[in-house]
Amino acid sequence: MIEAVIWDFGGVLTTSPFEAFARFESERGLPADIIRRTNAHNHWENAWAKFERAEVDLETFDQLFAAESLALGAEVRGKEVLPLLSGDLRPEMVEALTRVKARFKTGCITNNLPANAIGSHSGRSLYVAEVMALFDHIIESAKIGLRKPDPRIYQVMVETLGVDPKRCVYLDDLGVNLKPARDMGMTTIKVANAPQAIAELEAATGLVLR
Repeated sequence: MIEAVIWDFGGVLTTSPFEAFARFESERGLPADIIRRTNAHNHWENAWAKFERAEVDLETFDQLFAAESLALGAEVRGKEVLPLLSGDLRPEMVEALTRVKARFKTGCITNNLPANAIGSHSGRSLYVAEVMALFDHIIESAKIGLRKPDPRIYQVMVETLGVDPKRCVYLDDLGVNLKPARDMGMTTIKVANAPQAIAELEAATGLVLR
């Protein structure tokens, strides 16, 4: 019996920033996937990890990201990547979340950036706030100094919701973030697109979500 459904935000309830990364790289003549490779390299302690844990400010992140990307083949300024992060809400996923909330507890674990560091790049508008209000509990990496895939962030969520991880479903668009949840016993769904994710969530919960 499912007790809770826990969601990532970017790339799950919104479109993936990876499409914007690819366009940026193509337009600038950069090596394909240089941004994603920089994000993934040394993912516990790289510039991105430190920024999402609010350990460095914007200027430091910009410089660190530039150095890390250059070491992997081409310099990309961190400040140029931030505007690429804000995806568009997927209305069908928001509808699924709304229906799930009517039956189960809901949580959101998101790796995000300090709002005061990124200003207008935060992408947090009123309509996003309305979606965030659908969650019983939200964990933001920049506010607690932990980020996925640190297992502790998932443990905090299940303890706060008061649920058994074996009775939880977790959705994320990154496999590396799904593994700790799966290791705890959660049913995991890797989100490639909305129809696929909703079909798998329907199978896991027994609900009609569209």
